[in-house]
Amino acid sequence: MTIAAIVLAGGSASRFAGGHKLIAPFRGRPLAAWAVEAARSSGADEVIVVTGAVDLTDLADVIPGDVRVVANPRWAEGQATSLAQGIDAAGAAGHDAVVVGLADQPLIPAEAWRLVAQCTASPIAVATYDGRRRNPVRFDRRSGHCCRAKGTRGSGLGRIPARPRH
Repeated sequence: MTIAAIVLAGGSASRFAGGHKLIAPFRGRPLAAWAVEAARSSGADEVIVVTGAVDLTDLADVIPGDVRVVANPRWAEGQATSLAQGIDAAGAAGHDAVVVGLADQPLIPAEAWRLVAQCTASPIAVATYDGRRRNPVRFDRRSGHCCRAKGTRGSGLGRIPARPRH
């Protein structure tokens, strides 16, 4: 079974003052670099970054050469379109599962990505922190990639029923 880590980096950061938040400095590095590095350190077979409003491909300190960039021309329609682009790219590459996180969450460690990726008993696994569900989230082919959202705003996932913790 192969797994792709997908980092969603397509939004406009419209609520962020002072440029685009993904390239804003955080602890000495661009904000998005932290999530990309965590995904790269997760043990995934491939890392895919889905871009949109801001082109990160020329920023080697954010997107290293071993990371595949997928541009989402429909990024303005919502996060669901970026999620779909990432899942399509992972599926075309033959991956059996994806672990999805957000580029604007720099404090999620590689261990969280790794642990969620290892939860294979269920088709969907969600990281929990102090009992609260958060990113990253894992989907495998058994889920039918339910995240192929119907809506255009947000992730389109709606409420995911509670599953046993792994």
